[in-house]
Amino acid sequence: MRTLTAMAVAMIAGTTTAQTLNFDSETEGFLGTSNDFSGVTVFAVNQNSGVNPDGSSYGPGDYGDQVVIEDANLLALDFSDVSPDNVLSFGGSFVPGDNLTINLMSQVFISPNTAVDYFAVDLFYYENGPWGGIEVIVEGTNRGSAVVSDSFVISDLGGRDSVTHTRVELSGASFDTVRIYSKNPDGSESVFATVMDNMTFDAPSSCLADVNGDGAVTPTDFTAWVGAYNSNAPECDQNGDGACTPTDFTAWVGNYNAGC
Repeated sequence: MRTLTAMAVAMIAGTTTAQTLNFDSETEGFLGTSNDFSGVTVFAVNQNSGVNPDGSSYGPGDYGDQVVIEDANLLALDFSDVSPDNVLSFGGSFVPGDNLTINLMSQVFISPNTAVDYFAVDLFYYENGPWGGIEVIVEGTNRGSAVVSDSFVISDLGGRDSVTHTRVELSGASFDTVRIYSKNPDGSESVFATVMDNMTFDAPSSCLADVNGDGAVTPTDFTAWVGAYNSNAPECDQNGDGACTPTDFTAWVGNYNAGC
C-alpha cells in the first residue's frame, strides 16, 4: 500500500463558486430520460425497484423515466420559496399550464460533472396519508461511494395528504453525484410524490493547494493532500490529468507556490 508523510508550508487564501438552478428559463414539458441544465445532468429517473407504501412492488420505469419541467405558478401562491415559473419534476405525466402535477418518484441522480462540496435543493412533496413515515434521503457519492447524506421523515398527522416543503443540504465532503430516493420504515426503497426547485451546487475551493477546503493554505493542506493521495480522492489530482499519481505532489507544490 502506498503511503506518504507530511511537511510544513505557508498560508494563502482560497475562493469558491456557487451555481443555483431554478428552471425558470425552461419550457414546460418532457425533456427526455436525461437532461443537461447549464452543466448539471439529471438522469436515471425511477430506474430502481422497491416497495410502494401499500406493500405492492414496483420496478424500473414503472413510474415513468422522464425529466419534466412543470409549471409552478399555483405552487408559488402557497410557498414563497418556489420561483413562480417552473419546477423540476419526474415521471411520465404533466398537465400543461397553471396546473400542478406532483408525480411519484422512486429515485433521481443529479451530477454537476465535477467535484463539489455543497448541494442544496427545495423539495415540495405530499405528507400525511400513505406518505407518512417514509424517509427521504439525499446522498452525495464520490466515484460511486457514498460520502455524505441528509434525510428527513415525512410526517403523518392524519387526514388527507397535503403539500409541504423541506430544504435539504449536503456538505462536509467532496462528491460528484447526488442521488435522491426514499425508504419505507422497514428499510426497503420506496416512492414519494415530489417536485424540486432552487438546486444549488458549490464547488470546492478554486485554490487547488487548499486541499482541505478551509479557505486557506496551511501546513494542514499538505497533510490533507497526503490523505487524498493515499485514498485516491479527487483532491489528489493537482495537475488536472484525471489521475492521482506522484506527479501530483510536484503539481501541488507548484500550485502552492503560485498562490491563490
